[in-house]
Amino acid sequence: MSKVESHPGGALFVFCNKGRDKLKLLYWDNTGFALWYKRLNKHKFKCPKLMLPTMTLTEQQLHWLLAGYDVIDHSKIDVAGKQVL
Repeated sequence: MSKVESHPGGALFVFCNKGRDKLKLLYWDNTGFALWYKRLNKHKFKCPKLMLPTMTLTEQQLHWLLAGYDVIDHSKIDVAGKQVL
């Protein structure tokens, strides 16, 4: 689980499954909790391996994670020989 800093309105929590092909984002939008879900068909998210039960990501790191970058090493996923930004 990762908490993203500087999210307007409070915390945003990111959950990545063990297979690393699914992400869930949970946040409060002033009327209730909202859940955002993303699943990759053929690739895996570059979710950082946690040393502690939680870690904090910046907003930029969250964008990198959703775009397929390794948040720590900043490497991209390869889709059919083409790198994805």
